[in-house]
Amino acid sequence: MTGVADKLERVRERIARAAARSARSPAAITLVAVTKGCPAAIVRDLYALGVRDFGENRVQEALPKMDLELPGARWHLIGHLQENKINKILPRVYLIQSLDSLDLARAVDQRAARDGRRVAVLLEVKTSPEPAKHGFELGATEDAYRAAAALPGLELRGLMTMAPFAAPEPALRACFGSLRRLQDQLRDCAAPPAILSMGMSDDFELAVEEGSTLVRIGRAIVAD
Repeated sequence: MTGVADKLERVRERIARAAARSARSPAAITLVAVTKGCPAAIVRDLYALGVRDFGENRVQEALPKMDLELPGARWHLIGHLQENKINKILPRVYLIQSLDSLDLARAVDQRAARDGRRVAVLLEVKTSPEPAKHGFELGATEDAYRAAAALPGLELRGLMTMAPFAAPEPALRACFGSLRRLQDQLRDCAAPPAILSMGMSDDFELAVEEGSTLVRIGRAIVAD
């Protein structure tokens, strides 16, 4: 566990320093440990080190880990959700971070309504133009957010984005800054976005400086 513990501590320290640079409290930033590809033993180690928020990309990999006896653990789906997987994940997930279309939003809403519950979600936003990315186009997100906020089965909590891999600092700051400005535009919404999920292993310090409230860190903690 020593290696994972050391890496986790370094990540926490880097988050704290980035928060200080932007005059924010580290307590305002949630660390989600991304455990895709990790065995159950790593999940247990992270839990023993105080991690309570875990992120998975794929429903089929997430479900067995959700069966681990980890009281208080909160599971986040951060990868694309296929409609045919909604029934499997909805009763188990704490937060779906990757709601990337209104069709998917309506499908989740309908299932939640059948269960008599509300599901916590974020809208995924494309803040850079890579064609392979999922998400709402930046210019269309405000209208989509307001539409999703009206769906009774959704508890809309905020916005998520992925910056381009290995991009220079100005491009990364532009992506993160655009999501923060979108948050500001939605302050008057019935469900104003409290969560900005942005920042991963290569760019989370910049994301925190630009206003991220939740970072998704995998490789910086669990890679060999």
